[in-house]
Formats: sequence, structure tokens, C-alpha cells
Amino acid sequence: MVTTTDGVTGDEARDALLALRREVAKAVVGHDAAVTGLVIALLSRRHVLLEGVPGVAKTLLVRAVAAALSLEDRRVQFTPDLMPGDVTGSLVYDSRSAEFSFRPGPVFTNLLLADEINRTPPKTQASLLEAMEEFQVSVDGTPRPLPDPFVVAATQNPVEYEGTYPLPEAQLDRFLLKLVLPLPPRDDEIRMLGRHAEGFDPRDLAAAGVRAVAGPEHLRAGRAAVSRVTVRPELLAYVVDLCRATRSSPSLRLGVSPRGATALLLAARCWAWLSGREYVTPDDVQALALPVLRHRVAVRAEAELEGVTADGVVSGVLAAVPVPR
Repeated sequence: MVTTTDGVTGDEARDALLALRREVAKAVVGHDAAVTGLVIALLSRRHVLLEGVPGVAKTLLVRAVAAALSLEDRRVQFTPDLMPGDVTGSLVYDSRSAEFSFRPGPVFTNLLLADEINRTPPKTQASLLEAMEEFQVSVDGTPRPLPDPFVVAATQNPVEYEGTYPLPEAQLDRFLLKLVLPLPPRDDEIRMLGRHAEGFDPRDLAAAGVRAVAGPEHLRAGRAAVSRVTVRPELLAYVVDLCRATRSSPSLRLGVSPRGATALLLAARCWAWLSGREYVTPDDVQALALPVLRHRVAVRAEAELEGVTADGVVSGVLAAVPVPR
């Protein structure tokens, strides 16, 4: 058993991260799959996009995960008048020293909640690109590193809602996963209302009993363990074949890039490790294909008119590409 410099073994890290579901469930009803998605993003130091109509607990979910992981989190409400410097930070003139000093923006945190990211214009959306890809922010030509871990959890409303700006393909490709949070089933909604009737306050997670069950040391140990998960050559070819199939789909104007293939492999390795295995199976790839690939493809306008969706195309590709034995 390999132990990291923090003194945490891989098994201990897995147990702690799996315990997140129970802890987050104290504040959020349902959405277990979304919790797992956020854990996979944190393990891989990648970012996650949460999509759903207003009021399905997207913001509460991210805050509860941060509390259960003992991570610093900050929230930015993206609005049409938000400027790039409001996110990354800016130089401020100090009259006492007659010099400019850097005032860090909210991006300098472990878990950044970019709330309703598609409500701000493309210029401000693009301010996150360097942070998401390079884990640093450059202001006045000086690069400033971000903390480790650093993950952006962005929420967005469906683009057909009024006052939204669709994210450009280059930025969508930086998100490891796109998780769709549906409206809750009737029983879950009744449970949620029952909690509110008993005095639950979504602004006070501590009162709800949410406590830290893991920390950055568990993420580092988990990341080291994921790097040791093996992948057979046939599965590497399977991932490539899935992505290449999207590029030849007549329903798509944009298929999955090589970055998308790398993301699918990384997510599958994380899921395999969380499942207690040190090797990847075709089921791991298939389980993560939809959340990893759905936002990396673009459906042709004429196909959209016929009811074709990105999820439908990816599901069709999964059914058509031969699965290795």
C-alpha cells in the first residue's frame, strides 16, 4: 500500500471521498451522481459545468461539497455588467506608497463557484480561460499561481432562457464534465420540503450537520492512486474510436477533439479507482462518456430542428462502436 507524504493511503483517501455522498446528502436531496462528478473533477484537477433550471440546488451542492472537503470556496454571481478584473483581480493604486499593488480576485481559492456563468458576456467568460487551463492568472504581464487544488464549478441555466450567452466551444472544452441536474422526483421533493418545514436553512450548512470528512491531503493521495490505474491498449483504442465516431457523425458540425479523448480516459481512471479497481474496464468508459462528451459536440442546426440532441448522438455512438472484450 502506497502512502503519500501526508501520511494518507490510497484506501483511506477512497473511503473518505466516498463518504462525501452521505455528508452532502444532509443538505442536498438526491444528486448523488453530481457529487461523484465533482469528486472526479477535484481528483483530476479539472472543472465541471452544472446545468439545470433555477432552483434545483446547484449552488447549494457546490457549497456542501466544499464544506465536506474542508476547502476554501468563493462564489461569483456572473451578471451582464461583470468585468474580467472582478474575477481575476486587478492592480490598485496605493496612495501611501505611491505604487500599484495587486488585489487578488475571487479566483484565488480552491473551489470557485461561477454562478450562472452564461449570464455574463464572452469577454468576462474568457477571463477564466487562463485560470482553468494554466492554473494561474496574469495581470500586467505577471503570472500569479492559483492554489492547489483549484477547480471551477460553473452553473448555467439552459441557453433558451432569456438573457444568456452560450459558452464558446474553446471554453466548453476546458470543462471535464457537464452534469445535468434535473427536476427532482416527487418523493425527493417531498423530503426536501420536509426538511425546510423542520427549520433547514441552506445558508447554514453547519447547522444542517455537514462536517468535513476529507481534505486536500485525501485529494492528493487519491490523485497519486489514480495515476497508477492501468489501461489496456484495447481500451485506449476504444476511447479513440468513440471520439473519432463523433467527428464523422452527419448530425454534428463539431466532433470531440483529442483533448476530449484525454478527458474521457482521465475520468474513466478516476471512476475505476473510486470503484475499488486499479484497472479500467469498458463499463468505466461508458459510464463517463455522456458527461464528458455531451458538451464537446455541436449539433447541426438542421438536425436540431429534427429533434436531434447531443446526448442522443453520444448515446448512438456508444451503441455503434464495438466494445473490446
